[in-house]
Amino acid sequence: MKKEILLLLFVCFSFTVYSQNPIVRDQFTADPTARVFEGKIYLYPSHDIPSPVERLKEWFCMADYHVFSSDNLIDWQDHGVIVSQENVPWVAPESYSMWAPDCVYKDGKYYFYFPSAPAGENRRGFAIGVAVSDTPYGPFIPEAKPIEGVGGIDPCVLIDDDGEAYIYWSGRGMSVARLKKNMLELDGEPTQIEGLPEGFKEGPFVFKRKGIYYYTFPWVKDKTETLAYATGDNPMGPFTFQGIIMEESPTGCWTNHHSIVEYKDQWYLFYHHNDYSPSFDKNRSARIDALFFNSDGTIRKVTPTFRGVGVSPATGKVHPDRFSAVSQSGTSIAFVSDENPFEGWKMKLEEKGAWVRYERVDFGEGGQQMVKARVQSSTGCTVRLQAGDTGRSVMTELEVPVTGSWQEITVPIKYAPKGIHDIQLTLIDEGMAEIDWISFE
Repeated sequence: MKKEILLLLFVCFSFTVYSQNPIVRDQFTADPTARVFEGKIYLYPSHDIPSPVERLKEWFCMADYHVFSSDNLIDWQDHGVIVSQENVPWVAPESYSMWAPDCVYKDGKYYFYFPSAPAGENRRGFAIGVAVSDTPYGPFIPEAKPIEGVGGIDPCVLIDDDGEAYIYWSGRGMSVARLKKNMLELDGEPTQIEGLPEGFKEGPFVFKRKGIYYYTFPWVKDKTETLAYATGDNPMGPFTFQGIIMEESPTGCWTNHHSIVEYKDQWYLFYHHNDYSPSFDKNRSARIDALFFNSDGTIRKVTPTFRGVGVSPATGKVHPDRFSAVSQSGTSIAFVSDENPFEGWKMKLEEKGAWVRYERVDFGEGGQQMVKARVQSSTGCTVRLQAGDTGRSVMTELEVPVTGSWQEITVPIKYAPKGIHDIQLTLIDEGMAEIDWISFE
């Protein structure tokens, strides 16, 4: 009873996370499944944590699930824990195996599907369970038993145009089965997905666009996971392999896991990377980038970015380390604090003429009079701030003093644009500057 009360309190308590890529900046969030409910994006990731048990110190460790929501893809509200290994009757309570989930809506209810290790001496591998809620953010009530006939991980559920529901999962191949109308039981025997390439595959995410079924999945074609896809004209396959959506991680993160969703007439790829944990790729963080289709329905390859998506308000904190473009030399990024990576990154300008550009800052009706910046410099220097898509009109020059630690400086601006513009910071003299964020007032 006490655990249920604590869980309910945590679900009711929520707060806002502000970010670009990665999109959640106070905890690890892997395997992000995005869904559109009630006019918002709801994000259902798994939750990597440093392992409290020795056997998982070098492996994936996940004890619960949070849900996040956003209506602008910039501000993310954390609604707290919706399911944990301690409140699911059939889950081994110290298995730390709450891997990639999904959530769908049907007939007035939200169904949250998740894998985990079952309790009991004779149970092995993974099962997939369901928790049900009246709202997309919970509280979710777990079913007493997992879905009979499903053994594996990474559930994905597709509700087709005719209302029929299908569940996909991985483990001993890639499988699909029809769901009964109650969304809790299989309606027939599972079948294997045909038409996929050889090699390790997991994490299916299936969606439908213009009559085409897209079967997308992480695939190891060399050393680490790419994101790949196949297409078909039937939700149960067979599918024809089409190619790569995202190439392997340039920094060697072994896993990638994703979802693809349309929101306000734009398609987006949600995926993960080990941004906050570069030396341990079992602690990952969710990202977003825009996704586009060719006229024949094939998917254009997505290149991961720091900037991500969405429009940043000028009055918020703009982080130039999440840049859209930088000069070829004289720039670098590093953690603000190596002891606490969740403090984020800093942008270093270390060579005269070095610059960084950040896209899509919304100045609204203009009228901003000051710019505030959190900076530090061992030399002192001048940084020019420009705005505008053409000409990049000079807004002001930041005289960065010699500082032994981080300082906030405030400088008047000469020119405040209206609407949405890129901004650019350029080091215009010798010296160096480290910039955490800037904000317009």
